[in-house]
Amino acid sequence: MASRVLIVDDLAFIKLIIKDTLEKTGFEVAGEASNGVEAIEQYKRLRPDIVLMDITMPKMDGIQALQEIVKIDPQAKVIMCSALGQQKLIIQSIQLGAKDFIVKPFKPERIVGAIKKALNMS
Repeated sequence: MASRVLIVDDLAFIKLIIKDTLEKTGFEVAGEASNGVEAIEQYKRLRPDIVLMDITMPKMDGIQALQEIVKIDPQAKVIMCSALGQQKLIIQSIQLGAKDFIVKPFKPERIVGAIKKALNMS
């Protein structure tokens, strides 16, 4: 059975790139969200194997959403996505329970590699 991924990003084209990459490499996109509030709702409803989440989003950022998801499920596997220059936020997200981070713009193999590593598939 394919691992199920929740994609969280406020930019539609980023979600499309990630979705395309995941589907080409055998992952199932369980759902998508555009902000932290939606991410939490989708996580509760879908219970994906892993979450790819942007840090900078409207309504609720990825750091706050990460904290809430980890409260719901301490075993949650979340990989944060961030632009260059957000080192403090990346470190904070790892301290709060993120399994890895991907710096934008990202390469398809980096996305797949981070997911496989977090799911112990490598």
